[in-house]
Amino acid sequence: MNNIFENRRQTNGKTHVPVWFMRQAGRYHAHYQAIKAKSDFISMCKTPQLACDVTMGPIEDFKFDAAILFSDLLFPLEHLGTGLRYDPGPKLDWHLDSVAKLASLKELAPAEQFFKFQKDACILLKKALPTDRTLLGFVGGPFTLYTYVTEGLHDGNLVSAKQGLHDGRWEGFLERLLPNLITEMRVQAEGGADAVCLFDTAAGELSPGDYTRFVVPALKHVMTEFKKLCPQTRITYYSKHTQRAHLEALHGLPIDTIGIDWRCDLVETQKMFPGKYVQGNFDPVWLHLPQDVLVENLRTWHKDLMKRGLDSSKWICGLGHGVTIQTPEANVRRAVELVHAEFTY
Repeated sequence: MNNIFENRRQTNGKTHVPVWFMRQAGRYHAHYQAIKAKSDFISMCKTPQLACDVTMGPIEDFKFDAAILFSDLLFPLEHLGTGLRYDPGPKLDWHLDSVAKLASLKELAPAEQFFKFQKDACILLKKALPTDRTLLGFVGGPFTLYTYVTEGLHDGNLVSAKQGLHDGRWEGFLERLLPNLITEMRVQAEGGADAVCLFDTAAGELSPGDYTRFVVPALKHVMTEFKKLCPQTRITYYSKHTQRAHLEALHGLPIDTIGIDWRCDLVETQKMFPGKYVQGNFDPVWLHLPQDVLVENLRTWHKDLMKRGLDSSKWICGLGHGVTIQTPEANVRRAVELVHAEFTY
């Protein structure tokens, strides 16, 4: 197994807590900008060699312990015929604002063929990555994809999306989405992804009751079916704005790693899921602070986690969400250096 789980790196008898950041390959990074200057976002995602090159940038520059496939979570919507462009943020040609619009959700091609660019990028990455680094694939969570197709975004009041949970749009969307989402996960695993991350950035916009009633069954189906196909590939599930009651609803799902944002407590989450890995979760804005403040924040945070009994052997350090634009590269580098040097056990 790869180092981010069991076989972690060791120095002088000390084991290192691994670290990687969501959006570690992104607009803040000069390496990304140099490639973007000669291309465009969708081409960077869909051209396997470009996706590989973008993904490898932060591995080579910042020495992260895991590489996450450079792609976009909205491609399953494009696959279902919604159109997709970036101007500069994502834009769809139409939204699922009525039950009648479900008929417009039609596959552009068989899912295995459509998502082949992700598999090919993973194959290139497995060849490029050092053997002690982990390759992560990723997809969007069903509810997060649903909020985009209904609203065009993933946060806020989400009135139309929440109405659609009761008028047939949610069920109809899942019927079309889930088989293809499972295929997308499978082709990434077949390309060499050691784990596949489901990112559910809209999950916390629902009440715990609605999340348990509507979202958890969809997650259970996706994860269970994927595990049947790829039993050795780990699953990471990350949710944003969720609380304890949301997380409690995940008990029994075949999740290997629980990713949480900075509003949830790592120690308490770890206690909720004995034997599972936890991932996260410091505030991405800390990376914008003066470097001495960043360092002090990280050291104080780590000291508190250790004092309260966090099991470092089941922890993957990271942000509570993604690296934001205009984050100073020097602070990313310093944060990773500090984790590698001081977050040991």
